[in-house]
Amino acid sequence: MGTDYVLGIDSSTQSCKAVLVNAETGELVDERRQSHPEGTQVDPARWLDAMEASAGEFLDRAAAVAVAGQQHGMVALDAMGEPVRDAMLWNDTSSASQARDLVAELGGPQGCADAVGSVMVASLTASKLRWLQESEPENAKRTRNVLLPHDYLSWHLGGRAEMTTDHGDASGTGYYSTSRREFLPEVAAAALGHAVGLPRLAEVNEIVGTTRNGAKIAAGTGDNMAAALGLDLGPGDVCVSIGTSGVASSVVDASVHDGSGLVTGFVDATGRYLPLACTLNGAPVLDFGARILGVDHAEFTRLAMGADQGSGGAVLLPYLGGERTPNRPNASGLMHGIRATTSREQFARSIVEGLLCSMKDAVQALENATGVATGRILLIGGGAQSEAVRNIAPEIFGVAVDVPATAEYVARGAARQAAWALSGQAHPPVWKSLESRRYEAARRPEIYERYATVRDATESWD
Repeated sequence: MGTDYVLGIDSSTQSCKAVLVNAETGELVDERRQSHPEGTQVDPARWLDAMEASAGEFLDRAAAVAVAGQQHGMVALDAMGEPVRDAMLWNDTSSASQARDLVAELGGPQGCADAVGSVMVASLTASKLRWLQESEPENAKRTRNVLLPHDYLSWHLGGRAEMTTDHGDASGTGYYSTSRREFLPEVAAAALGHAVGLPRLAEVNEIVGTTRNGAKIAAGTGDNMAAALGLDLGPGDVCVSIGTSGVASSVVDASVHDGSGLVTGFVDATGRYLPLACTLNGAPVLDFGARILGVDHAEFTRLAMGADQGSGGAVLLPYLGGERTPNRPNASGLMHGIRATTSREQFARSIVEGLLCSMKDAVQALENATGVATGRILLIGGGAQSEAVRNIAPEIFGVAVDVPATAEYVARGAARQAAWALSGQAHPPVWKSLESRRYEAARRPEIYERYATVRDATESWD
């Protein structure tokens, strides 16, 4: 076993990624991935298979390992430690009505946010426990313990000894107090209908077990928390991820309790806090623009870069699948301000500007909830690969935009946590930052102002 290597595992919705990393420098040694089944309800055994296929051989070379997992998923276990049913994932919206009921029971939106850091939505685990009680009462009665996806994998890596979790992933359950930094077992019991076992909360750099190969197991965390650790987010940094959805997150020192529901108040993987705002429409907005114009993404980028700032007055509200930030679930996309003279270039640029203005809504929601001004943007995700997005982003956000090199940042964050636990130090190891490219441009506030005018004027149309 190589004592200078650590293993980071990212068990996401789509796949399991494993990276073997030099514990001292953060240099990538090797990486592998294995796909997960599709769907919003999955047999947890499939995650174990994927982890073995991607990370199994690396365990012989690692001194320590940590698992970062998709947040919120409900893994309900019986008295023998076996799943009572398939795990319900974060993107299973069956429990939307149960989430609304729990919000009311916790004193309304602000009362709920004060209690658990977030206004309850269908993605949070507590709502799924209530769904289980109401929809599958026999399975609810059989449930003795509930784990999150990363908890379940860490537990199996350690030979199914002690069930543990970390404060970061726990903060997305809906039965954890972000202000008190402890579980609220009474909320979990009210959701499920009876008392239920919860994993022990481990400290951020704690070793919670040992694998059959002798590697030490760190506490692990949620995927968003691991990404922040992998990117080494600092004060004033906002990570904007443009994937299937859009996510803006930052690391702050005080817990956030946003009763509007726009910002979820999580705990991070270092003992601080990770408020996060999410949009429903990310990189697929760019796919839409390319498809409407009948071009590939390279040509779409060329067109967008060929238009002047402001797209000749054309404004896109990119609510192609409704929207969450702002909360307009029934909205649809809207193009405003087009004329007979609107060019293909202007149309393409309006798509990019609209997407980025939507992400600025998320960034502003963070600023409003935290009181912390944005110093720079770290732009990641599939949408960040567009040169049009990269070049236009600083005009919209009004600050410098850094685009880190493409990497598995969730798995890298898990590896950094493993190296931290292995070191026994009070702070995570300082690794050399991966190469990034900075984009700067003159701020164009009129673009966002025009967008905001259209957004607000059409709110009543939904």
